[in-house]
Amino acid sequence: MDFKKLLAYQKSFELAMTIFKISKSFPKEEIYSLTDQIRRSSRSVSANISESYRKRRYPKHFISKLTDADGENSETSTWLDFAFECNYINEDIYKECISKGIEIGKLINYMINNPSKFGVSIN
Repeated sequence: MDFKKLLAYQKSFELAMTIFKISKSFPKEEIYSLTDQIRRSSRSVSANISESYRKRRYPKHFISKLTDADGENSETSTWLDFAFECNYINEDIYKECISKGIEIGKLINYMINNPSKFGVSIN
């Protein structure tokens, strides 16, 4: 199976693209801070999922990369908190993105807790 078929990858990629689009409207003074940070962390989730899948031959590496993805997902949530509190995004967008992030976190944690279902052989 290709990592692009993983539900966690698909949903995290979708959220990263949503964040990219909404962050285009952030103030220019945020370009090297909030805008850059939220884009990087959101993109890193799917990047780490793809890396983990390619490292599934090594269970500890697989779980480590997924743990990184989970951490980046949490970081994205924090940046969304800032964007909302600074009034850069409205409540509907905020709730939608946070909800998607929670779903992604659950999918990542499912992968961490069930590596054998993703081609990882546990000795």
